[in-house]
Amino acid sequence: MSSAAAIVVPALKRHTSTVIVAHGLGDSGAGWAFLAEEFRRKSMFPETKFVFPNAPNIPITVNMGMRMPGWYDIADFGDLANRSDDEAGVLRSQKVFHTLIEDEIKSGIPTERIVLGGFSQGGAMSLMAGITNPTKLGGIFGLSCYLLLQGKIKDLVPADSPNQKTPIFMGHGDADQVVKYQWGMMTADKLKEWGWDVDFRTYRGLPHSAAPQEIEDLAQYLQARIPEQGDKGSGSL
Repeated sequence: MSSAAAIVVPALKRHTSTVIVAHGLGDSGAGWAFLAEEFRRKSMFPETKFVFPNAPNIPITVNMGMRMPGWYDIADFGDLANRSDDEAGVLRSQKVFHTLIEDEIKSGIPTERIVLGGFSQGGAMSLMAGITNPTKLGGIFGLSCYLLLQGKIKDLVPADSPNQKTPIFMGHGDADQVVKYQWGMMTADKLKEWGWDVDFRTYRGLPHSAAPQEIEDLAQYLQARIPEQGDKGSGSL
């Protein structure tokens, strides 16, 4: 199952960190490239390469089987606690994200200078792939998203749980009618219960989208996780 090549925005200076951002259902990598453009406009993260992968076109059950970019199928919009996730699709996409991370490590970027995040379906995948990644990441973020494979995900975390102490940033609008705000809160609470460090931010009146304040908060999170290193940093040329 193929997908279009990722949108890549290279670092402006010596490449010392990478941020991978996954889009939501029906969107594309290009739909989130504005994030890098916004940061470039503000002269932020000059040492960071941004990668915006594209999900493959797959049939989506809730959309009458229509094919569209998706990281996994969605059979219903039932309650978070009782929904049935497309486990095969989720695990397939998990491998995609773990491979993207491996590729960055092979290129010379320290694993703790790599951040994985996303929006909606992409955010759900980022949380799942992030906490189950075999190497320690610099950060994990999920916007307007929820927890996948609730009954199994703990079993998929490596025995040494390298990302147990990796700070997780979550943002969610309290007017979201697509991915319910309560699902985001429940996800943050569950991850905290399991021992993860989660910073959950609420955005008043925000529907299923990203807000300027949310992007500012994300930028502050990224600055703390992958600060500029200047000439001292290691990384690829």
